[in-house]
Amino acid sequence: MFGDLMGMMGKMQEAQKKIEEAKNRLNTILIDEQSSDGLLKVTITANRTIKSVSITDALLEDKEQLEDYFILVMNKAIEKATAINEAELADAAKVDLPVIPGMEDMFK
Repeated sequence: MFGDLMGMMGKMQEAQKKIEEAKNRLNTILIDEQSSDGLLKVTITANRTIKSVSITDALLEDKEQLEDYFILVMNKAIEKATAINEAELADAAKVDLPVIPGMEDMFK
C-alpha cells in the first residue's frame, strides 16, 4: 500500500515538473493575429501575454473603429492562445497513476 502511495507521489511530482516546463515553453509560442484588412496586428504568447500591437495611422483617426478592431483581434488571438495553452497543459498533466483498491471508479 505504501509503495503505491509513494509511487503515486513520485508521479504527481513528475507531472508537476512537466506542467511547469510546459508553462515556460508556452511563453515562447507566439500567436500573430490581425484584422481582415491588416490595419491592426497583435502578437501574444500562448500564456496570453501581449507582446506587440501594431496599428496603422488610418485607424488612429477613428477611435470607435480602432476600439472595435482591437476587441475583435485580441479576442481571436486569446481564443487561439487558450486552445494551445489548454492542449499543452492537459498533455503535460497526464499521469499514469496506480489504482488504489476501492477507488477504481473515481478516475473513470
